[in-house]
Amino acid sequence: MYRTWVKISLTIIYLVIIAGGVVRMTGSGMGCPDWPKCFGYYIPPTSEEEITWAENEDYFKGQIIVYEEKLKVAQTNFTSGNEFNQDNWKKYEKHSYSTFNATHTWIEYINRLLGALSGLAILIMTIFSIGLWKKNKRIIYISVFTLLLLLFQAWLGATVVYSELLPARITIHMVVALLIVALLIYLLSLTAPHKKERKYNKTLARLLFFGLILSLIQIIMGTQVRQSVDDLVRQMGSPGKLAWIDDPGLLFYAHRSFSILVVLVNVMIWWLNKSKNLGFSWTNALMIFIGLEVLSGMLMYYLDFPFGTQASHLILAALMFGTQMYIWLLVIKSKNFTLENKNRVDRQLS
Repeated sequence: MYRTWVKISLTIIYLVIIAGGVVRMTGSGMGCPDWPKCFGYYIPPTSEEEITWAENEDYFKGQIIVYEEKLKVAQTNFTSGNEFNQDNWKKYEKHSYSTFNATHTWIEYINRLLGALSGLAILIMTIFSIGLWKKNKRIIYISVFTLLLLLFQAWLGATVVYSELLPARITIHMVVALLIVALLIYLLSLTAPHKKERKYNKTLARLLFFGLILSLIQIIMGTQVRQSVDDLVRQMGSPGKLAWIDDPGLLFYAHRSFSILVVLVNVMIWWLNKSKNLGFSWTNALMIFIGLEVLSGMLMYYLDFPFGTQASHLILAALMFGTQMYIWLLVIKSKNFTLENKNRVDRQLS
C-alpha cells in the first residue's frame, strides 16, 4: 500500500508541474491575488460582479474586491449602504496587482487545488510509511522530510504570488518541485524489487549522474529563458512572443547549445545500456522524453509558440529528469545487490 501511495503522490506532483506550466503559459499566475484563498473565497469568483463593490450587498470578513483599480479587504461582516464606506475596508498590503480575469483565476485555482491534493497524498504516504519502521527506517525519515518540503513549497508558492511573480522565486519554486520529484522517486527505488537482469556498470552510473546535473542546469536556464518571454508578453501582449523570437538573447542560445550536450550524454546512456545488455529498460522511455522535448523546443521557436508547447516543454523536462533519477538509483541499487551477493558468497566460502 505504501508504494501505491508513493506512485499516487508522484503522479499528482507531475500534474501540479503541468498545471504550473499552464499557469505560466496563460499568464495566470496572479489570477488569485491572495493565498491560500482566492479573493477571500475558498471557491473563487466566476464573474467580475462578485469582486466589484455594489449597493446593499452582503460582504464577509476577509473578502477582497477591486475598487478604483485597487484591492480592498473587508474588515468585518457587513451589508453595504448606498455609498462606499472606507471604514469597512482596508487596503490589501501584499501587492498592488488588481486585474481580474475569470479564466486566469480558475486556472490558478486548479493549480492550487492540485497542490493541496498532492499534500494530502504525501501525508497519507507518510502515515503508511510508519508500518515500514522495522524494515527500513530510512523510508520513514525521507517520507517525513518530503512532507515538510511540500509544506515549504506551499509557503514558497505564496511568496511567488506576493512578489508578483518575481523570476528568482519562480525558479526556486521549480527547483524545489524537482527535488520533491527526486525524493519520491528515491522512495520508489527503495521499495522496488531488484531484477536479476539488471547489471551494475560504473560508467553508466557516472553518465547518469552527469546527465542529472546537466538536466538540472538546463531546466534552470529554461525557466530564465521563459521569464524573458513572459516579460515581453507582459509589456506587449501576444506580439511579445514574436519580438522575442526576433531577438531571443544570449541565454537562449546558451540554452539551445547546452541541449546538444544533454542529448549526447543521454544517447550515450541509452547506447551503453543496450550494447552491454545491462537490463535498464527505462532508458528507452528516457530517449522518448528527450526526443519529444527537443521537438517541442523546435516547435516553439520555429512555429511561433503553438498552443500547449510551452507547458509540454516543461513537463517533458521534468519527466526526463525524473526518469534519469530513477535509472541512476536502480543502477546504484544493482551495485549494492552485487556487493551483498559477493559478501554472502565470501562468508560461505570462509
